[in-house]
Amino acid sequence: MLGPVSGRYAEELVDAGFAVEVADAPLLHDGLNAADLAHLLVLVEQGVVPERAVPRLAAVLCEADRTPAGEFGYDPRDGEVYNCREKRFAAAIGRDAGWLHAGRPRREAVRIALRLRVRRDLCDLVEAAAEFALAGARTAAAHAETLMVDQTYLQHAQPSTFGHYLLGMVAPALREVDRLGADLDGVDRSPAGAGAVNGSPLTGDRARTARLLGFADVVEHTRDAMWQSDGFTATVGHAAGLATTLDRLAEDLEIWSSAEFGWVRLAVGHTRTSILMPQKRNPYALTMVRGEAGVLIGRATGMLALAKSPSARSDNLILAYGEVPRALDLATRATRLMAGVVAELEVDAAAMEAALRGGFSQAADVAEHLMVTAGLDYRSAYDVVGVAVRRAAEAGLTGADLTAAHLTAAAAEAGVDPAELAAALGARDLSEVVDPARIVRSRTTRGGAAPDEVRRMAAACESAAEKARDAVRARRAGFDGAEAELRRRAAALAGPTDDGDPPRPGR
Repeated sequence: MLGPVSGRYAEELVDAGFAVEVADAPLLHDGLNAADLAHLLVLVEQGVVPERAVPRLAAVLCEADRTPAGEFGYDPRDGEVYNCREKRFAAAIGRDAGWLHAGRPRREAVRIALRLRVRRDLCDLVEAAAEFALAGARTAAAHAETLMVDQTYLQHAQPSTFGHYLLGMVAPALREVDRLGADLDGVDRSPAGAGAVNGSPLTGDRARTARLLGFADVVEHTRDAMWQSDGFTATVGHAAGLATTLDRLAEDLEIWSSAEFGWVRLAVGHTRTSILMPQKRNPYALTMVRGEAGVLIGRATGMLALAKSPSARSDNLILAYGEVPRALDLATRATRLMAGVVAELEVDAAAMEAALRGGFSQAADVAEHLMVTAGLDYRSAYDVVGVAVRRAAEAGLTGADLTAAHLTAAAAEAGVDPAELAAALGARDLSEVVDPARIVRSRTTRGGAAPDEVRRMAAACESAAEKARDAVRARRAGFDGAEAELRRRAAALAGPTDDGDPPRPGR
Protein backbone atom coordinates (compact mmCIF):
# COMPACT_ATOMS: atom_id res chain seq x y z
CA MET A 1 0.00 0.00 0.00
CA LEU A 2 2.89 2.33 0.71
CA GLY A 3 5.20 3.84 -1.84
CA PRO A 4 9.00 3.63 -1.89
CA VAL A 5 11.28 3.14 1.13
CA SER A 6 10.31 6.53 2.52
CA GLY A 7 6.71 5.36 2.79
CA ARG A 8 5.50 8.26 0.66
CA TYR A 9 4.50 8.44 -2.97
CA ALA A 10 6.30 10.92 -5.18
CA GLU A 11 4.33 14.12 -5.56
CA GLU A 12 4.34 13.87 -9.34
CA LEU A 13 3.01 10.30 -9.18
CA VAL A 14 0.19 11.45 -6.93
CA ASP A 15 -0.63 14.33 -9.26
CA ALA A 16 -0.45 12.52 -12.62
CA GLY A 17 -1.40 9.04 -11.46
CA PHE A 18 -3.48 8.54 -8.35
CA ALA A 19 -5.24 11.90 -8.62
CA VAL A 20 -6.44 10.94 -12.10
CA GLU A 21 -7.84 7.66 -10.81
CA VAL A 22 -9.35 9.15 -7.67
CA ALA A 23 -11.16 11.76 -9.80
CA ASP A 24 -13.27 8.85 -11.06
CA ALA A 25 -14.18 7.66 -7.55
CA PRO A 26 -17.62 9.36 -7.58
CA LEU A 27 -18.50 7.35 -10.69
CA LEU A 28 -17.54 4.02 -9.09
CA HIS A 29 -18.34 4.58 -5.42
CA ASP A 30 -21.78 2.92 -5.36
CA GLY A 31 -20.53 0.00 -7.42
CA LEU A 32 -17.51 -0.51 -5.20
CA ASN A 33 -19.77 -0.60 -2.15
CA ALA A 34 -21.99 -3.22 -3.80
CA ALA A 35 -18.98 -5.26 -4.89
CA ASP A 36 -17.56 -5.26 -1.37
CA LEU A 37 -20.89 -6.22 0.21
CA ALA A 38 -21.40 -9.11 -2.21
CA HIS A 39 -17.84 -10.35 -1.67
CA LEU A 40 -18.32 -10.30 2.08
CA LEU A 41 -21.56 -12.29 1.84
CA VAL A 42 -19.86 -14.93 -0.31
CA LEU A 43 -16.86 -15.17 2.03
CA VAL A 44 -19.21 -15.61 4.97
CA GLU A 45 -21.17 -18.30 3.15
CA GLN A 46 -17.90 -20.06 2.33
CA GLY A 47 -16.77 -19.90 5.97
CA VAL A 48 -13.70 -17.82 5.15
CA VAL A 49 -14.27 -14.89 7.52
CA PRO A 50 -14.09 -15.68 11.26
CA GLU A 51 -17.43 -15.29 12.99
CA ARG A 52 -16.14 -12.57 15.33
CA ALA A 53 -15.03 -10.38 12.39
CA VAL A 54 -18.23 -10.64 10.36
CA PRO A 55 -20.39 -7.99 12.11
CA ARG A 56 -17.49 -5.54 12.35
CA LEU A 57 -16.63 -5.87 8.66
CA ALA A 58 -20.28 -5.78 7.61
CA ALA A 59 -20.91 -2.67 9.69
CA VAL A 60 -18.00 -0.73 8.21
CA LEU A 61 -19.05 -1.69 4.68
CA CYS A 62 -22.66 -0.68 5.34
CA GLU A 63 -21.43 2.63 6.71
CA ALA A 64 -19.37 3.16 3.56
CA ASP A 65 -22.46 2.38 1.50
CA ARG A 66 -24.41 5.06 3.33
CA THR A 67 -21.65 7.63 2.85
CA PRO A 68 -21.80 9.82 -0.28
CA ALA A 69 -18.69 9.69 -2.44
CA GLY A 70 -17.87 13.31 -1.74
CA GLU A 71 -17.79 12.65 2.01
CA PHE A 72 -15.96 9.34 1.90
CA GLY A 73 -12.46 10.78 1.99
CA TYR A 74 -10.88 9.56 -1.24
CA ASP A 75 -7.41 11.12 -1.17
CA PRO A 76 -4.84 10.50 -3.93
CA ARG A 77 -2.05 10.85 -1.37
CA ASP A 78 -3.21 7.47 -0.06
CA GLY A 79 -2.98 5.87 -3.51
CA GLU A 80 -5.66 4.84 -5.96
CA VAL A 81 -9.34 4.36 -5.19
CA TYR A 82 -9.10 0.94 -3.59
CA ASN A 83 -6.14 1.99 -1.43
CA CYS A 84 -8.25 4.85 -0.11
CA ARG A 85 -11.05 2.47 0.82
CA GLU A 86 -8.64 0.04 2.46
CA LYS A 87 -7.17 2.80 4.60
CA ARG A 88 -10.62 3.91 5.79
CA PHE A 89 -11.70 0.38 6.65
CA ALA A 90 -8.45 -0.43 8.45
CA ALA A 91 -8.70 2.80 10.45
CA ALA A 92 -12.16 1.75 11.60
CA ILE A 93 -11.70 -1.95 12.43
CA GLY A 94 -7.98 -2.66 12.14
CA ARG A 95 -6.75 -5.98 10.81
CA ASP A 96 -10.24 -7.38 10.38
CA ALA A 97 -10.49 -5.20 7.27
CA GLY A 98 -7.93 -7.47 5.65
CA TRP A 99 -10.43 -10.32 5.30
CA LEU A 100 -12.00 -8.41 2.44
CA HIS A 101 -8.93 -9.18 0.31
CA ALA A 102 -9.43 -12.93 0.49
CA GLY A 103 -9.63 -14.43 -2.99
CA ARG A 104 -9.95 -11.05 -4.72
CA PRO A 105 -7.43 -8.58 -6.16
CA ARG A 106 -8.23 -4.89 -6.10
CA ARG A 107 -8.88 -4.78 -9.83
CA GLU A 108 -11.76 -7.27 -9.50
CA ALA A 109 -13.70 -4.91 -7.24
CA VAL A 110 -13.17 -2.02 -9.63
CA ARG A 111 -14.07 -4.10 -12.68
CA ILE A 112 -17.32 -5.06 -10.99
CA ALA A 113 -18.00 -1.45 -10.02
CA LEU A 114 -17.44 -0.32 -13.61
CA ARG A 115 -19.93 -2.86 -14.93
CA LEU A 116 -22.50 -1.95 -12.30
CA ARG A 117 -22.16 1.70 -13.27
CA VAL A 118 -22.11 1.17 -17.02
CA ARG A 119 -25.12 -1.12 -17.09
CA ARG A 120 -27.18 1.65 -15.48
CA ASP A 121 -25.69 4.24 -17.82
CA LEU A 122 -26.61 2.03 -20.76
CA CYS A 123 -30.16 1.71 -19.47
CA ASP A 124 -30.37 5.50 -19.37
CA LEU A 125 -28.97 5.86 -22.89
CA VAL A 126 -31.20 3.16 -24.38
CA GLU A 127 -34.22 4.77 -22.77
CA ALA A 128 -33.20 8.20 -24.06
CA ALA A 129 -32.67 6.82 -27.57
CA ALA A 130 -36.06 5.13 -27.45
CA GLU A 131 -37.66 8.40 -26.34
CA PHE A 132 -35.97 10.20 -29.24
CA ALA A 133 -37.33 7.58 -31.64
CA LEU A 134 -40.78 8.01 -30.11
CA ALA A 135 -40.65 11.78 -30.53
CA GLY A 136 -39.40 11.41 -34.09
CA ALA A 137 -42.04 8.83 -35.03
CA ARG A 138 -44.88 10.90 -33.61
CA THR A 139 -43.69 14.09 -35.30
CA ALA A 140 -43.22 12.18 -38.56
CA ALA A 141 -46.78 10.85 -38.41
CA ALA A 142 -48.06 14.39 -37.83
CA HIS A 143 -46.20 15.53 -40.96
CA ALA A 144 -46.93 12.55 -43.21
CA GLU A 145 -48.52 14.95 -45.70
CA THR A 146 -46.24 17.95 -45.20
CA LEU A 147 -44.70 18.30 -48.65
CA MET A 148 -41.01 19.16 -48.91
CA VAL A 149 -38.24 18.72 -51.42
CA ASP A 150 -35.83 16.09 -50.23
CA GLN A 151 -32.20 16.97 -50.73
CA THR A 152 -28.96 15.26 -51.56
CA TYR A 153 -25.73 17.28 -51.45
CA LEU A 154 -28.02 20.11 -50.22
CA GLN A 155 -29.52 20.20 -53.73
CA HIS A 156 -33.14 19.58 -54.68
CA ALA A 157 -33.64 15.87 -55.30
CA GLN A 158 -37.23 14.59 -55.41
CA PRO A 159 -40.60 15.50 -53.88
CA SER A 160 -41.11 14.01 -50.44
CA THR A 161 -42.56 14.88 -47.05
CA PHE A 162 -41.05 16.07 -43.82
CA GLY A 163 -42.47 12.99 -42.14
CA HIS A 164 -40.62 10.69 -44.53
CA TYR A 165 -37.39 12.64 -44.03
CA LEU A 166 -37.66 12.46 -40.25
CA LEU A 167 -38.21 8.71 -40.21
CA GLY A 168 -34.88 8.47 -42.01
CA MET A 169 -33.34 9.68 -38.73
CA VAL A 170 -35.51 7.52 -36.50
CA ALA A 171 -34.49 4.30 -38.27
CA PRO A 172 -30.74 4.53 -37.50
CA ALA A 173 -31.52 5.62 -33.94
CA LEU A 174 -33.52 2.43 -33.46
CA ARG A 175 -30.64 0.40 -34.87
CA GLU A 176 -28.39 1.97 -32.26
CA VAL A 177 -30.98 1.03 -29.63
CA ASP A 178 -30.50 -2.59 -30.72
CA ARG A 179 -26.72 -2.29 -30.65
CA LEU A 180 -26.69 -0.60 -27.25
CA GLY A 181 -29.09 -3.25 -25.97
CA ALA A 182 -26.60 -5.91 -27.07
CA ASP A 183 -23.86 -3.94 -25.30
CA LEU A 184 -26.00 -4.01 -22.16
CA ASP A 185 -26.26 -7.78 -22.44
CA GLY A 186 -22.48 -7.96 -22.60
CA VAL A 187 -21.89 -5.61 -19.68
CA ASP A 188 -24.49 -7.37 -17.56
CA ARG A 189 -22.09 -10.23 -16.85
CA SER A 190 -20.11 -10.58 -13.66
CA PRO A 191 -16.30 -10.78 -13.50
CA ALA A 192 -16.49 -11.64 -9.78
CA GLY A 193 -14.54 -14.66 -8.64
CA ALA A 194 -12.02 -14.37 -11.48
CA GLY A 195 -9.16 -13.60 -9.09
CA ALA A 196 -5.98 -12.32 -10.67
CA VAL A 197 -6.37 -14.43 -13.81
CA ASN A 198 -7.44 -17.90 -12.79
CA GLY A 199 -10.07 -17.66 -10.06
CA SER A 200 -9.87 -18.63 -6.41
CA PRO A 201 -11.21 -21.63 -4.50
CA LEU A 202 -12.11 -19.30 -1.63
CA THR A 203 -15.10 -17.71 -3.36
CA GLY A 204 -16.86 -20.86 -4.59
CA ASP A 205 -19.35 -20.76 -7.44
CA ARG A 206 -18.90 -17.51 -9.36
CA ALA A 207 -22.60 -17.50 -10.24
CA ARG A 208 -23.43 -16.87 -6.59
CA THR A 209 -21.77 -13.44 -6.56
CA ALA A 210 -23.33 -12.68 -9.94
CA ARG A 211 -26.80 -13.35 -8.54
CA LEU A 212 -26.17 -11.21 -5.47
CA LEU A 213 -25.24 -8.29 -7.73
CA GLY A 214 -28.13 -8.85 -10.13
CA PHE A 215 -25.95 -9.82 -13.09
CA ALA A 216 -27.56 -11.97 -15.76
CA ASP A 217 -24.52 -14.28 -15.97
CA VAL A 218 -20.76 -14.45 -15.46
CA VAL A 219 -17.98 -13.64 -17.90
CA GLU A 220 -16.98 -17.19 -18.80
CA HIS A 221 -13.18 -17.02 -19.05
CA THR A 222 -11.52 -15.80 -15.84
CA ARG A 223 -8.58 -14.06 -17.49
CA ASP A 224 -10.89 -12.45 -20.05
CA ALA A 225 -13.16 -11.37 -17.20
CA MET A 226 -10.34 -9.35 -15.66
CA TRP A 227 -8.78 -7.83 -18.76
CA GLN A 228 -11.36 -7.49 -21.51
CA SER A 229 -11.92 -4.01 -22.88
CA ASP A 230 -13.53 -4.64 -26.27
CA GLY A 231 -17.08 -4.48 -24.93
CA PHE A 232 -16.52 -1.07 -23.38
CA THR A 233 -14.82 0.16 -26.55
CA ALA A 234 -17.79 -0.98 -28.63
CA THR A 235 -20.22 0.64 -26.19
CA VAL A 236 -18.58 4.05 -26.51
CA GLY A 237 -18.43 3.57 -30.28
CA HIS A 238 -22.16 2.90 -30.45
CA ALA A 239 -22.86 5.91 -28.23
CA ALA A 240 -20.82 7.98 -30.68
CA GLY A 241 -22.74 6.40 -33.57
CA LEU A 242 -26.04 7.47 -32.03
CA ALA A 243 -24.66 10.97 -31.48
CA THR A 244 -23.55 11.08 -35.12
CA THR A 245 -27.12 10.37 -36.25
CA LEU A 246 -28.35 13.15 -33.97
CA ASP A 247 -25.66 15.42 -35.40
CA ARG A 248 -26.86 14.83 -38.97
CA LEU A 249 -30.36 15.82 -37.94
CA ALA A 250 -29.07 18.81 -35.99
CA GLU A 251 -27.03 20.05 -38.95
CA ASP A 252 -30.02 19.78 -41.29
CA LEU A 253 -32.31 21.56 -38.86
CA GLU A 254 -29.75 24.30 -38.28
CA ILE A 255 -29.65 24.99 -42.02
CA TRP A 256 -33.39 24.77 -42.42
CA SER A 257 -34.00 27.12 -39.48
CA SER A 258 -31.95 29.87 -41.14
CA ALA A 259 -33.62 32.88 -42.74
CA GLU A 260 -32.50 31.59 -46.14
CA PHE A 261 -34.71 28.51 -45.70
CA GLY A 262 -37.21 29.24 -42.93
CA TRP A 263 -38.58 25.71 -43.05
CA VAL A 264 -38.43 25.01 -39.32
CA ARG A 265 -38.22 26.95 -36.11
CA LEU A 266 -36.93 25.67 -32.81
CA ALA A 267 -39.08 26.12 -29.72
CA VAL A 268 -38.00 29.15 -27.71
CA GLY A 269 -36.83 26.91 -24.89
CA HIS A 270 -34.24 25.33 -27.17
CA THR A 271 -32.69 28.60 -28.36
CA ARG A 272 -30.48 31.32 -26.95
CA THR A 273 -30.67 34.98 -27.86
CA SER A 274 -27.74 37.08 -28.97
CA ILE A 275 -26.41 39.50 -26.36
CA LEU A 276 -25.58 42.13 -29.00
CA MET A 277 -28.05 41.61 -31.85
CA PRO A 278 -31.72 41.84 -30.84
CA GLN A 279 -33.02 40.08 -33.95
CA LYS A 280 -31.03 36.87 -33.44
CA ARG A 281 -32.33 33.70 -31.86
CA ASN A 282 -29.56 31.14 -32.06
CA PRO A 283 -30.28 27.38 -32.32
CA TYR A 284 -28.20 26.69 -29.23
CA ALA A 285 -29.58 23.17 -28.69
CA LEU A 286 -28.38 22.11 -32.13
CA THR A 287 -24.97 23.66 -31.55
CA MET A 288 -24.53 21.67 -28.37
CA VAL A 289 -25.59 18.39 -29.95
CA ARG A 290 -23.16 18.92 -32.82
CA GLY A 291 -20.31 19.69 -30.43
CA GLU A 292 -21.14 16.78 -28.15
CA ALA A 293 -21.12 14.42 -31.13
CA GLY A 294 -17.60 15.60 -31.91
CA VAL A 295 -16.48 14.98 -28.33
CA LEU A 296 -17.97 11.48 -28.38
CA ILE A 297 -16.21 10.66 -31.64
CA GLY A 298 -12.99 11.67 -29.91
CA ARG A 299 -13.75 9.50 -26.90
CA ALA A 300 -14.53 6.51 -29.12
CA THR A 301 -11.17 6.99 -30.82
CA GLY A 302 -9.51 7.32 -27.43
CA MET A 303 -11.00 4.01 -26.29
CA LEU A 304 -9.53 2.27 -29.31
CA ALA A 305 -6.15 3.78 -28.48
CA LEU A 306 -6.40 2.55 -24.88
CA ALA A 307 -7.28 -0.96 -26.02
CA LYS A 308 -4.20 -1.17 -28.24
CA SER A 309 -1.75 -2.58 -25.73
CA PRO A 310 -0.32 -5.96 -24.68
CA SER A 311 -2.68 -8.19 -22.72
CA ALA A 312 -3.13 -7.95 -18.96
CA ARG A 313 -2.14 -4.30 -18.73
CA SER A 314 -4.10 -1.93 -16.55
CA ASP A 315 -3.52 1.02 -18.85
CA ASN A 316 -6.25 -0.24 -21.18
CA LEU A 317 -8.87 0.03 -18.43
CA ILE A 318 -7.73 2.46 -15.72
CA LEU A 319 -8.65 5.49 -17.79
CA ALA A 320 -11.77 3.76 -19.07
CA TYR A 321 -13.21 3.83 -15.55
CA GLY A 322 -14.02 7.48 -16.11
CA GLU A 323 -14.16 7.69 -19.87
CA VAL A 324 -16.93 5.13 -20.41
CA PRO A 325 -19.44 6.50 -17.87
CA ARG A 326 -18.75 10.09 -18.93
CA ALA A 327 -19.19 9.22 -22.60
CA LEU A 328 -22.50 7.47 -21.95
CA ASP A 329 -23.70 10.33 -19.77
CA LEU A 330 -22.87 12.88 -22.46
CA ALA A 331 -24.58 10.79 -25.14
CA THR A 332 -27.67 10.48 -22.94
CA ARG A 333 -27.83 14.24 -22.41
CA ALA A 334 -27.50 14.93 -26.14
CA THR A 335 -30.14 12.34 -26.99
CA ARG A 336 -32.63 13.69 -24.49
CA LEU A 337 -32.03 17.17 -25.87
CA MET A 338 -32.72 16.13 -29.45
CA ALA A 339 -35.86 14.28 -28.35
CA GLY A 340 -37.11 17.56 -26.91
CA VAL A 341 -36.13 19.50 -30.03
CA VAL A 342 -38.00 17.12 -32.32
CA ALA A 343 -41.07 16.94 -30.09
CA GLU A 344 -41.44 20.74 -29.96
CA LEU A 345 -40.19 21.66 -33.43
CA GLU A 346 -42.29 24.16 -35.38
CA VAL A 347 -42.57 23.28 -39.08
CA ASP A 348 -43.53 25.85 -41.70
CA ALA A 349 -45.36 23.60 -44.14
CA ALA A 350 -46.13 26.47 -46.52
CA ALA A 351 -42.46 27.46 -46.78
CA MET A 352 -41.46 23.85 -47.40
CA GLU A 353 -44.05 23.41 -50.14
CA ALA A 354 -43.17 26.74 -51.75
CA ALA A 355 -39.52 25.66 -52.01
CA LEU A 356 -40.61 22.34 -53.46
CA ARG A 357 -42.84 23.93 -56.09
CA GLY A 358 -40.26 26.55 -56.93
CA GLY A 359 -37.75 24.03 -58.28
CA PHE A 360 -37.49 21.09 -60.64
CA SER A 361 -37.57 18.09 -58.30
CA GLN A 362 -40.19 16.52 -60.61
CA ALA A 363 -37.55 16.03 -63.32
CA ALA A 364 -36.88 12.33 -62.68
CA ASP A 365 -40.62 11.59 -62.78
CA VAL A 366 -40.95 13.45 -66.08
CA ALA A 367 -38.08 11.43 -67.52
CA GLU A 368 -39.75 8.19 -66.41
CA HIS A 369 -42.99 9.42 -68.01
CA LEU A 370 -41.15 9.95 -71.32
CA MET A 371 -39.65 6.49 -71.10
CA VAL A 372 -43.05 4.87 -70.56
CA THR A 373 -45.12 6.94 -73.00
CA ALA A 374 -42.59 7.64 -75.78
CA GLY A 375 -40.56 4.45 -75.62
CA LEU A 376 -37.28 6.28 -75.00
CA ASP A 377 -34.47 4.60 -73.10
CA TYR A 378 -33.95 6.29 -69.77
CA ARG A 379 -30.66 7.96 -70.75
CA SER A 380 -32.31 9.63 -73.76
CA ALA A 381 -35.33 10.67 -71.70
CA TYR A 382 -32.94 12.02 -69.04
CA ASP A 383 -31.13 14.12 -71.65
CA VAL A 384 -34.38 15.57 -73.06
CA VAL A 385 -35.64 16.57 -69.63
CA GLY A 386 -32.23 17.96 -68.69
CA VAL A 387 -32.27 20.32 -71.67
CA ALA A 388 -35.91 21.28 -71.00
CA VAL A 389 -35.16 22.06 -67.36
CA ARG A 390 -32.18 24.20 -68.22
CA ARG A 391 -34.18 26.24 -70.73
CA ALA A 392 -37.14 26.57 -68.36
CA ALA A 393 -34.91 27.80 -65.55
CA GLU A 394 -33.36 30.38 -67.87
CA ALA A 395 -36.87 31.58 -68.73
CA GLY A 396 -37.82 31.89 -65.06
CA LEU A 397 -40.16 28.90 -65.08
CA THR A 398 -40.45 26.05 -62.58
CA GLY A 399 -40.99 22.32 -62.84
CA ALA A 400 -44.74 22.80 -62.59
CA ASP A 401 -44.63 24.80 -65.83
CA LEU A 402 -43.15 22.00 -67.96
CA THR A 403 -45.33 20.94 -70.90
CA ALA A 404 -45.09 18.51 -73.79
CA ALA A 405 -44.08 21.44 -75.98
CA HIS A 406 -41.06 22.17 -73.75
CA LEU A 407 -39.94 18.57 -74.03
CA THR A 408 -40.41 18.43 -77.80
CA ALA A 409 -38.47 21.66 -78.23
CA ALA A 410 -35.59 20.19 -76.22
CA ALA A 411 -35.47 16.92 -78.14
CA ALA A 412 -33.13 17.86 -80.96
CA GLU A 413 -30.43 19.22 -78.64
CA ALA A 414 -30.66 15.99 -76.67
CA GLY A 415 -30.22 13.87 -79.80
CA VAL A 416 -33.85 12.73 -80.00
CA ASP A 417 -36.09 13.14 -83.09
CA PRO A 418 -38.53 15.99 -82.21
CA ALA A 419 -41.19 14.75 -84.63
CA GLU A 420 -41.21 11.25 -83.17
CA LEU A 421 -41.35 12.62 -79.65
CA ALA A 422 -44.16 15.04 -80.54
CA ALA A 423 -46.13 12.24 -82.11
CA ALA A 424 -45.66 10.04 -79.05
CA LEU A 425 -46.62 12.74 -76.58
CA GLY A 426 -49.41 14.25 -78.63
CA ALA A 427 -51.35 16.85 -76.72
CA ARG A 428 -51.03 15.08 -73.36
CA ASP A 429 -51.43 17.27 -70.30
CA LEU A 430 -48.38 16.93 -68.02
CA SER A 431 -49.96 18.70 -65.05
CA GLU A 432 -50.41 15.47 -63.09
CA VAL A 433 -46.93 14.26 -64.01
CA VAL A 434 -45.34 17.41 -62.58
CA ASP A 435 -47.62 17.73 -59.54
CA PRO A 436 -45.43 17.12 -56.45
CA ALA A 437 -48.37 16.01 -54.30
CA ARG A 438 -49.36 13.36 -56.86
CA ILE A 439 -45.75 12.22 -57.13
CA VAL A 440 -45.55 11.75 -53.36
CA ARG A 441 -48.86 9.87 -53.29
CA SER A 442 -47.52 7.50 -55.94
CA ARG A 443 -44.66 6.34 -53.69
CA THR A 444 -46.65 3.52 -52.14
CA THR A 445 -43.87 0.96 -52.26
CA ARG A 446 -42.64 -0.28 -48.90
CA GLY A 447 -40.64 2.49 -47.26
CA GLY A 448 -41.85 5.13 -49.70
CA ALA A 449 -43.06 8.66 -48.99
CA ALA A 450 -46.78 8.10 -49.61
CA PRO A 451 -48.59 9.44 -46.53
CA ASP A 452 -50.20 6.13 -45.59
CA GLU A 453 -46.84 4.37 -45.85
CA VAL A 454 -45.18 7.03 -43.71
CA ARG A 455 -47.90 6.62 -41.10
CA ARG A 456 -47.46 2.84 -41.18
CA MET A 457 -43.71 3.14 -40.67
CA ALA A 458 -44.15 5.74 -37.95
CA ALA A 459 -46.50 3.42 -36.06
CA ALA A 460 -44.01 0.55 -36.37
CA CYS A 461 -41.17 2.76 -35.12
CA GLU A 462 -43.30 3.99 -32.23
CA SER A 463 -44.12 0.41 -31.26
CA ALA A 464 -40.46 -0.66 -31.43
CA ALA A 465 -39.36 2.34 -29.37
CA GLU A 466 -41.98 1.74 -26.69
CA LYS A 467 -41.00 -1.92 -26.46
CA ALA A 468 -37.31 -1.04 -26.05
CA ARG A 469 -38.08 1.65 -23.49
CA ASP A 470 -40.32 -0.60 -21.40
CA ALA A 471 -37.83 -3.47 -21.53
CA VAL A 472 -34.93 -1.38 -20.30
CA ARG A 473 -37.05 0.13 -17.54
CA ALA A 474 -37.91 -3.37 -16.34
CA ARG A 475 -34.26 -4.30 -16.46
CA ARG A 476 -33.29 -1.29 -14.37
CA ALA A 477 -35.96 -2.23 -11.84
CA GLY A 478 -34.37 -5.68 -11.64
CA PHE A 479 -31.01 -4.11 -10.84
CA ASP A 480 -32.65 -2.00 -8.14
CA GLY A 481 -34.27 -5.03 -6.58
CA ALA A 482 -31.08 -7.12 -6.54
CA GLU A 483 -29.00 -4.34 -5.03
CA ALA A 484 -31.65 -3.57 -2.40
CA GLU A 485 -31.71 -7.24 -1.36
CA LEU A 486 -27.90 -7.29 -1.25
CA ARG A 487 -27.88 -4.35 1.14
CA ARG A 488 -30.58 -5.92 3.28
CA ARG A 489 -28.52 -9.10 3.67
CA ALA A 490 -25.38 -7.15 4.52
CA ALA A 491 -27.23 -5.07 7.08
CA ALA A 492 -28.43 -8.28 8.75
CA LEU A 493 -24.81 -9.43 9.09
CA ALA A 494 -23.85 -6.13 10.68
CA GLY A 495 -26.46 -6.55 13.41
CA PRO A 496 -28.21 -3.71 15.26
CA THR A 497 -26.62 -0.29 15.65
CA ASP A 498 -26.03 1.44 18.97
CA ASP A 499 -29.60 2.76 18.98
CA GLY A 500 -30.99 -0.74 18.51
CA ASP A 501 -32.02 -0.26 14.91
CA PRO A 502 -30.50 -2.22 12.07
CA PRO A 503 -28.26 -0.19 9.73
CA ARG A 504 -30.13 1.29 6.80
CA PRO A 505 -29.61 -0.92 3.73
CA GLY A 506 -30.01 1.97 1.29
CA ARG A 507 -27.63 4.79 0.47
